[in-house]
Amino acid sequence: MNKSKYINFLFLLILISSCSLTKGLKENEYLLYSVDVKGNDRTGKSELLDVVQQTPNTRIPLLNTSIGISLYRFGKWTFDSMKYVNKKEAILAERTKLIQKELEGQGLTKKEKKRFDKLSSNLTSVEKTLEYGNFFMRTGNPRVIFDSLSTVESSKQITYYLINQGYFDAETSFEVEKKRKKAWVKYFVVENSPYQVDSFYTRSDDQNIYELLLKNERRSNIKVKQNYNQSAISRERQRVEDVLKDNGYYTFSKSYIEYNVYKDTLEKNVKIEQLIRKPVYGDFHQVYRLDSVHFFIDPPTNETLDEDIKTTFRDIDFSIYKDRYSEKIIASRIFLNKGELYSRRDVIETQRQLANLDLFRFVNIAFDTLGDVLRPKIYTQPGQKYQITNQVGASITEQLPGPFFSHSLRNRNLFRGAEVFEFFFRAGLEGVVSATGEGGVFRSRELNTSASVIFPRFLFPIGKNSLQKFGRYNPNTRTLIGYNYVNRPEYIRESVNGIIAYNWNTRNLKQQYAFNVLDANFIRSNLSNDFRTLLEDLQNQGNNLINSFLPSYVSSISGQVIINFNQYGASQKNRASLWRIFMESGGTTLNFLNESVIAERNLAYFQFLKFQSDFRRYIPLSRNQTFAFRFNLGMAKPYGISDGVLPYEKYFFAGGSTGIRAWQPRRLGPGSNTPDTFEDGTFDYRFEQPADILFEGMFELRSKLYGYFDGAFFIDLGNSWTFKEDLARPGANFEFNRFYKEIAIGTGLGLRMDFDFLVLRLDMGVKAVDPARPLGERFILDKFFQSFLGERGQTVFNIGIGYPF
Repeated sequence: MNKSKYINFLFLLILISSCSLTKGLKENEYLLYSVDVKGNDRTGKSELLDVVQQTPNTRIPLLNTSIGISLYRFGKWTFDSMKYVNKKEAILAERTKLIQKELEGQGLTKKEKKRFDKLSSNLTSVEKTLEYGNFFMRTGNPRVIFDSLSTVESSKQITYYLINQGYFDAETSFEVEKKRKKAWVKYFVVENSPYQVDSFYTRSDDQNIYELLLKNERRSNIKVKQNYNQSAISRERQRVEDVLKDNGYYTFSKSYIEYNVYKDTLEKNVKIEQLIRKPVYGDFHQVYRLDSVHFFIDPPTNETLDEDIKTTFRDIDFSIYKDRYSEKIIASRIFLNKGELYSRRDVIETQRQLANLDLFRFVNIAFDTLGDVLRPKIYTQPGQKYQITNQVGASITEQLPGPFFSHSLRNRNLFRGAEVFEFFFRAGLEGVVSATGEGGVFRSRELNTSASVIFPRFLFPIGKNSLQKFGRYNPNTRTLIGYNYVNRPEYIRESVNGIIAYNWNTRNLKQQYAFNVLDANFIRSNLSNDFRTLLEDLQNQGNNLINSFLPSYVSSISGQVIINFNQYGASQKNRASLWRIFMESGGTTLNFLNESVIAERNLAYFQFLKFQSDFRRYIPLSRNQTFAFRFNLGMAKPYGISDGVLPYEKYFFAGGSTGIRAWQPRRLGPGSNTPDTFEDGTFDYRFEQPADILFEGMFELRSKLYGYFDGAFFIDLGNSWTFKEDLARPGANFEFNRFYKEIAIGTGLGLRMDFDFLVLRLDMGVKAVDPARPLGERFILDKFFQSFLGERGQTVFNIGIGYPF
């Protein structure tokens, strides 16, 4: 009863908050209602607002309400601080008794130790609640009360920001309007002309450093004839330190770098001097070279070292507590060589590549200094030999979430050559739309299991120096054998597959490569009577899709490159892009076999070529808004003995929560094909629509609302097509003179809960342009406003985990 009262009160607060944002303010208190910047002709407004110390609460447009304030008020109304004060005192009293018992030498029992740990955890939770409030207070936001001192300081910070951007003569003032217990703050900026860099030069008494920097000056962050920028100087100081530390200057730091900026107020330019100061002792910074490397594998913390095994390989002295590791493999990931100059880049790369072997609990690198010589010492400790992971959760594919259970086992250093054995098992139920039922969502049972061995090298080619040559690229070869089982309303599909794949990446991690030398699948399908009837009807009309469900052997070779610009996916605070290119050739080896040999087998074979290009990018517009877009193009062409048919898994499908969201998964297109209709004349989107060509363009404006909640407005466009005419689906084929008229367009709104480690997503997609309708009748967005959620099937709700792209 009390819970229901609280919930009702919460919704009541949300409804009336537009009328009570200022309720309860004291006589001289004003709600900060608006902050704006004027006069910024060359500088972005969002950058200036970022340095403002006070910003107003987020409000819902038109309604003029703040859900964040409402949640905070509700939380404060239900928050009993004395309850937590008393709870804290009780916990402290009980902990004190246990501590006193320990100090008196009586010792704690196992049960008392667990109790002590639990009390410590509870104390942390209670103190956090006392400091930050309950869940609603932490999720919501208190009212932002206008503070005149913060406004004065913000005005100064705007001026400092402009000066750091080269506007040395900038001025900032502000104006505050107070009315009806609300305050409107406007900052007025006079930028004046920016100062440009007239010249940039380096001064150093160390000729070697001077020549080294001169050799690398083209990479300088300070550019002549460009506006002065303080952040460019900060980046340049870090770059100079990196260059010197990569060329033997082990003890050098950026504290030795000084910048002098000389202003010419008449010409509006600056001269920048970069000064490399001498070390505290001596006239020149010392250059260091490396001695032989010492590599230690210490015993686990629960074992003692009886006798270590000492070996030497490639000027690396190994000290291993047990003879279970390949010195050759480990040496291929060490890039510190005797006689070479010290390089911090090589040290970091060595640490990273040794960690990529997934053998060690940690990798620490230290140096002993002997005059101008460094002796590297690498300390490691074995990682866990066996690792078991069990997961229970929910996954979302088409419509509704379904439970799943997964189990994985990792066995590290399987053959003592840093190989990793992986066993994986997963079983789950998922909600899917039936292709033959009367609509609705049905259960799909899925099971897959696999066993693989990952070798930390390329198995072929085997060259004398291949291990050392490719070690910087984190190469690995994966061999896998697996079994997959899918039980849908339309069919049961089983497959046994084997894979041999090479994977590697570039040193800067911007490019990742994968090459499947072999991907072989034996597939068997059991069709339901209704689905078989549907496929036979299509076959009678000239569509041989039924061949995709024959017992078959599908083999292919494929390659993929992923180019990641500026760490796409790590954060949305900076511009970033990702481009994935995939190419596949199916049945390639069949070209070398006689057709009679193929015909004798009681299996269907396929030959095809497949290509896909997927480009994604997001652009921050302000502190709270990001614009993101995606272009996805794919083509798959059967040839030879395939008789115009692809394996069902190789077709492209349009629609769904990560595609054109106004259509159900795999239901859009192809082309201007018109689906069957219901009795009321609306389209029947129950049937999956496989196609050979896919184009998708997705545009999304993402905005922070409050707390964990984000909103999105999106527009999706695209469709799928076939290469050849399909008599069963008129208008499905791609034609240059009409494909642009068959672009489907959907729009909608999204709500996301972003917990950093997990993003839950709900998108409402609305069909705006439907190519399945006759020309002149394809724009249907107006129907959405004529009735609730539009006509049948016009609005589609998508639940997802993570961003759509």
